[in-house]
Amino acid sequence: MPNVNPTRRPHLTLLGAALLLGAAGCSVLEPEKIDYKTAGRGNSLEIPPDLTQLPGQSRYTVPGGAVTASGYQAGQAVVARSAGSSTAADAVADVQFLRQDGERWLRVGRPADQLWGPVRDFWLESGFLLAIDQPNIGLMETDWAENRAKIPQDFIRDTLGKVLDGLYSTGERDRFRTRMERNASGGTDIFITHRGMEEVYTNLQRDRTVWQPRARDPGLEAEFLRRMMVRLGVSQEQSKAMIAANGGAPSGGARSQAASASAARVVNAGGAPMVQLNEDFDRAWRRVGLALDRTGFTVEDRDRSKGVYFVRYVDPKVQKQEPGLFSKLLGGASQQLPTSKYQIAVRSQGQSSQVAVLDNTGGPAPAADAQRIIQLLADDLK
Repeated sequence: MPNVNPTRRPHLTLLGAALLLGAAGCSVLEPEKIDYKTAGRGNSLEIPPDLTQLPGQSRYTVPGGAVTASGYQAGQAVVARSAGSSTAADAVADVQFLRQDGERWLRVGRPADQLWGPVRDFWLESGFLLAIDQPNIGLMETDWAENRAKIPQDFIRDTLGKVLDGLYSTGERDRFRTRMERNASGGTDIFITHRGMEEVYTNLQRDRTVWQPRARDPGLEAEFLRRMMVRLGVSQEQSKAMIAANGGAPSGGARSQAASASAARVVNAGGAPMVQLNEDFDRAWRRVGLALDRTGFTVEDRDRSKGVYFVRYVDPKVQKQEPGLFSKLLGGASQQLPTSKYQIAVRSQGQSSQVAVLDNTGGPAPAADAQRIIQLLADDLK
């Protein structure tokens, strides 16, 4: 039997509970399988809806397709590693899989406008809907979706699942953000970041729930990078070999010695809190962008020449309480969470960098807001 968290039981609607009353069976979970279904249609909620309102959507389809022999031979010739560098790379044709400071991303030798369509199709074909689709800033984000493969496959599930599939839920939701940035060689760097939420009951009657953040899953990020490589022309076998050559899927918190040396720390500069990074601007810009993606910020625009991300933020620690089933039937509305706009400035200090929080106009942010956001970024950058 696989290792299954005993607190993560499948949720059932009232109808489902009545149908399954008195039945029992041993469940089997395949943790390596991915079978996503989106949690909504065209909904850009920061926190997913109550389980009782989930419509059925298309399921995950694994992309495939092989590269040409000439493309494969070209790819074998372009693998290059710098002696003593903390960056590991592997490539097939014009697709490279890169790793540095515990992060993984793709480098593709095509401009972003040629990649936007295939990347969008990748997420749609994977059973997701897009909540954000903004090619002008290179940002794409899926709606909240559920990995249906996490639902135990017992006798009742096998018997009724095809007809009453919507009765089951894992109580977890995932969303993925894709960010594209032009690199110095004229190609595009593609980053994928994961955010997760889990549903918990708030009272003894178990008729009201809230969604709260759960830990990021680096393994899911690596797996979708691999599948995206396949969508961009790399074969299944080659994509798996490239991941394996770079140390496999990340374990979650493992970091290289070089990454530890560049860990973030909070400093006070001119009376304002800042994050100090012992790395140059290019690396700091990339790492800060990934930290913003993972910690609940919506990047509305960015200006790399000035080192500024323009962001909107909803504190993920603020719980959004959803009305229960009967409240929804009576027309109860969901709580709307407040958002604020900031500028996140990355400033070069020679071989090191500083990250500061400014208000929406570029002036000093309120002290309490700056301290909270700086600590949030520093915790992720560590």
